[in-house]
Amino acid sequence: MYQLKKNFVALILLLLFSFIISGCDTVQTEKKAEEDTSVKEVYIVAAASMTDAVKEIGANYEKQHPNVKLMYNFGSSGALQAQIEQGAPSDVFISAAQKQMDALEQENLIDKSTRRDLLENKVVLIVPKDSTLTLNDFSDIASDKVQKIALGEMKSVPVGQYSEEIFTKLNILDEIKPKAVYASDVRQVLGWVETGEVDCGVVYATDAAISDKVKILLTAPEDTHKPVIYPVAMVTSSKNPEIAKDFLTFLGENEQKAVLEKYGFEVK
Repeated sequence: MYQLKKNFVALILLLLFSFIISGCDTVQTEKKAEEDTSVKEVYIVAAASMTDAVKEIGANYEKQHPNVKLMYNFGSSGALQAQIEQGAPSDVFISAAQKQMDALEQENLIDKSTRRDLLENKVVLIVPKDSTLTLNDFSDIASDKVQKIALGEMKSVPVGQYSEEIFTKLNILDEIKPKAVYASDVRQVLGWVETGEVDCGVVYATDAAISDKVKILLTAPEDTHKPVIYPVAMVTSSKNPEIAKDFLTFLGENEQKAVLEKYGFEVK
C-alpha cells in the first residue's frame, strides 16, 4: 500500500512538472510570435533634397511591409555624415555628394558592398516667381544686378560645395562671397528665395521643381562642377540590416524609379 501511494505521488509530480514545462514552452512560443510580428523601426537618413521623393517611396514600402515603420532624418549631407559618425540611429544613407559617402566608407561606417550611385541632379539658379531679374549666365551673378544670393554652407552642404566649384571655375568666387547668405541645407536656400529674402539662390533642379513660388533662371554649365551624383548605402551599424538591404533593392524597382523621375531626378 505504501509503495502504491508513493508511485501515485510520483505520477502526480511528473504530470505537474510536465504541465509547468508545457506552459513555459507556450509562453516562449507566444513571446517569439509577438516579437516576430512587432513593428521594426528603420531609419532612412537622406539629403534634404530627397525629402519628398523618399517619403513617397517610404509610404509605398510600408504598404507592402506593415511590420516596418520608416523613420526619417533629412538634412545637409555633411551634417548627416557627422550624425552617423556620432552613432545616431541610421540604417540607410542617401547622400547628395560622393564626398560624405567616401568619408564614411573610409571609416568603415557604411557597408561598401551595398553602395551604389542612385541618382543624378542638376545645379540651377532660382529667383522668386515674380522676379524681374535678368542674367545671361552664371558669371552675371557677380554683377550689381544681384545684391544678395542664398547658398548652402560651402564646408558641409553639398549644394554649397557645388556652388563654390562653379564660382571658382568662373573666377568670380571673391565677388560672390560678400553677397552670400549661407543656409544649413538646400531647402533653406529654397525657402529664402520663395519669400524674397534674397535676389536668387543656388539649388538643385529637383528643389525648384517642387515649388510654385520660384522659377529657374539659369542652369549651371556641367563643365563648371563635378556631376551631382547621389550615392546610397547601408550603414554598418544598422539594427535591421535585412530590412535595410531590402529597402535598397526596393529603390531600384521600376515603380520607385518612376517616383524619383517624377520629382526630377535622373535615375542611374
